[in-house]
Amino acid sequence: MPSTAPTNDDHRASPVPDSGDLTEELAEDLTPEELAAAWAAEGPPPAGPVANLGASLVVLALGVLGVVVSIGLGTGDATNPDAGTWPLAVSVLICALALAQLIVGRRGGADGERFTRYSVITVVGFLTLIGMVVLVPLIGFEVPSLALCLIWMKFLGGESWRSALLYSVIVVAAFYAIFIAALGTSIPHLI
Repeated sequence: MPSTAPTNDDHRASPVPDSGDLTEELAEDLTPEELAAAWAAEGPPPAGPVANLGASLVVLALGVLGVVVSIGLGTGDATNPDAGTWPLAVSVLICALALAQLIVGRRGGADGERFTRYSVITVVGFLTLIGMVVLVPLIGFEVPSLALCLIWMKFLGGESWRSALLYSVIVVAAFYAIFIAALGTSIPHLI
């Protein structure tokens, strides 16, 4: 009488891992639905309705601020646009999208992610970019660009010191070659 007990050859067990990163071999064996479920299990939890409301209100406030500043710059008209025409159009679009998110996202949505410690990376990236914008007119673009690339690659991107330094120098040299040497733009620079 043949045995009906499962053997080691039975591969019908769930291929979705419990935790950790998916290896390339395992990812190739998964169906798209199983792979999406594994990625969702590894991701941060949904933000929820309060976080979506807060994010929508912040974006709406930025859009309204953009509208006010654009009007202050002067908007002109369709045949003779002024400095605030395009910022006004973009700001109105931002306001419309924020209002739509207020209406649609009030249930919490499944796409928004809760803030985690990794959310700080975005803030650090934004603050270093603002620092570069402030420093470029004062000392030229080379040093702030090199510092920005180095910070982003080493600390935000996790690159090794050697590759972060090498890539940062290459990026700044390429920008210098393109924008200063080849195009002759008026970007403030040291050399």
